[in-house]
Amino acid sequence: MGIQERKEREKERRREEILDAAQRVFVEKGLTIATVDDIVTAAELSKGTLYLYFESKEDIYLALMQRGLLLLRSKFGEIISRGNSVVKTLRQLDEAYKEFYCTQKHYFRMMNSYHQSNVHRQVSEGMKEEYAAESRKNWEQIIELFNRGVREGKIRVDINPIDMAIIIWSNTASLLTLIDREGEIWKKERNIDLTKTLDASFQLLMDAILTPEARLEYLSFERPKL
Repeated sequence: MGIQERKEREKERRREEILDAAQRVFVEKGLTIATVDDIVTAAELSKGTLYLYFESKEDIYLALMQRGLLLLRSKFGEIISRGNSVVKTLRQLDEAYKEFYCTQKHYFRMMNSYHQSNVHRQVSEGMKEEYAAESRKNWEQIIELFNRGVREGKIRVDINPIDMAIIIWSNTASLLTLIDREGEIWKKERNIDLTKTLDASFQLLMDAILTPEARLEYLSFERPKL
């Protein structure tokens, strides 16, 4: 290993250590209350060293959001690469996103805070562009799956794949956010289990976009519990 390669590995290792420390701080305090001083203390380094890697705490926050995005995209990519039918793949992607919510709640919450003004207050343009590029890759693989469904006669030809991807994604994300914030309240005060509502909403959307043959395939799957 050459000197330059060793330096690059060391730089990447230090960057990941900063992100690990920042993640602990943000989980405990949130973006608004957490400070750069909190992060450098947790990472056991100087403020000057931190600024060699990130321009602001908001840049660090967005870098952590990108971590979550990469985890999710990697899982989605692995599912899509199995080569199963479009209908089965859509069902598995839905399950994977709900599993991501259950097992990676900190990333889920961070990613769903992307449009809040305090997230963007001090974010550098470079970091915004980097995150946007990664987000586009996630959307591209989902939209391509919908296009494949149209080509194979599984998804109705009169439906815009981009519109459907946005509707299904936003519907699931919104209901998971509601479950995260108020799920127990709805169950206790209104006797409504929002996890069942979530599954029912996905089924309704599938009923709306799938061809008759594809709907029969979808209905043959066992309904998993969140």
